[in-house]
Amino acid sequence: MWPENWVVFAMFCALQTQWSVGMGGATGLRYEAVYPLIDRSAKTEEEWSEMFEDLRVLEMAALNQMSENRSDK
Repeated sequence: MWPENWVVFAMFCALQTQWSVGMGGATGLRYEAVYPLIDRSAKTEEEWSEMFEDLRVLEMAALNQMSENRSDK
């Protein structure tokens, strides 16, 4: 893993219990849990936006993987 990705990856791991779940499975991260983590880590507004976008990329990749796992059964 590239060092510049470590903070967001650790943040994503810390959010493992913060998924909104519906009848079809996970629908996304609970952003009310995401925002305080980014607030504590970001030093500038630009860094905050970058972290949020990076987390959204990880969120979408995880949702896609979970969806594939459900359809394999």
